[in-house]
This record gives sequence, C-alpha cells and structure tokens, in this order.
Amino acid sequence: MQEFGFYFDGTRCTGCKTCMLACKDYYHLPSDLAFRQVYEYELHGSWTQDAAGCWTVDGGVYYVSTSCQHCGNPACIKVCPTGAMHKEDNGAVLVNTERCIGCGYCHLSCPYNAPKVDREAGHSVKCTGCFDRIRAGEAPICVAACPQRALEYGEFSELASREGTVRAIAPLPDEDATDPHLVIRPPRHAAAPGTDAGFVANRDEIV
Repeated sequence: MQEFGFYFDGTRCTGCKTCMLACKDYYHLPSDLAFRQVYEYELHGSWTQDAAGCWTVDGGVYYVSTSCQHCGNPACIKVCPTGAMHKEDNGAVLVNTERCIGCGYCHLSCPYNAPKVDREAGHSVKCTGCFDRIRAGEAPICVAACPQRALEYGEFSELASREGTVRAIAPLPDEDATDPHLVIRPPRHAAAPGTDAGFVANRDEIV
C-alpha cells in the first residue's frame, strides 16, 4: 500500500492559523469544531543578567499545526465497534458515516484528539486528508492555504526520508503508539514529546 501523509515545517510556521481557518471554511464547520489545530507551545524560561547589566531570557514560543495523522497503526480503528473507522488504499483514515453509531470510542482513543462526535449528525467526523481533493489531483485545503508553505502532503516514505526531520515534538505525543504519518522539520529549540519544557498557551482555543 502506498500511503501518504503530512509534512510540517516548524521553521516556517508563524502561527497565523490560516490552515485551520481554511479547513473550517471549506468544510463549513461550526465555531466549536475544527479538523486542524494550531498549538502555541510556550517554553519555560528564566531571566539572566550579564556583567554589563543586560538582561536576556531563554524562553520562547513555537507553533505546531496538526490534524488527523492518518496513522499507520490507528488507535481509532482498533476500538471502533462497527468497523466504521477504516483505512483507504492511500492510507487515509476515514469514517463510514452509515455504519458509525457515534459512540465516541475513536475520540477517546486518539492521542491527537482528531475524531470528533457530531451529536447533531449522530456520527463521528474528522479530517479526511481532503480525500476528494487528492483524488482530483489537488492539495489538501490546509496545504493550499498556508501562506508560508509550512505544510505539504505527499507519499509518506518520501517525506520521512528527508534529512533533519523528526516524527514528533512537544506538545504532540510520542510516535511509537500509533505510527503517525506526520513528518516535522522542528523549529529551533523544539522540545521533545513527553517533556515538561513548556505548556500549550492557547489551550482554551483548542476544540
């Protein structure tokens, strides 16, 4: 199976959230639902004074744009009791809305908070990797919208072979559990996943 995934260049991302808003607009999502999130990860810092009396701080912030990772070992598929959550031939993890009963197990199991239960519709919803756009030869809407070209979508094996990339940075979880199809060029001073080097400063915005 030739599987695809996302590439995120953390050295380019400015945290503008255009990717997230373009997705919400394209899919007509309400304010309390988003398929893509942008985390503002603020590093703990401290002030130091040099011999000349000048103060410097070693804290900082960086941004991480993330959605469903269309994992190689998806937790959501393992727990789905009806088989509604499934993988397509290109690796995209999708929801069969006719089979989904809206139990929410997929949401509870996903370490990326990707599937959401639409109670009004009665089934789960999530990022599809813009499956229809990909079949039409177009890029996912988040990739097309990014003004800094910090996002790419392509064959996962090619993305993963790029030099200087990693599979996870804080605040994302370690990649071992689900094999996410995400490749990251980390920003300067990026913290390793699972550390307490900082915190999500915009936690209230994450839906």
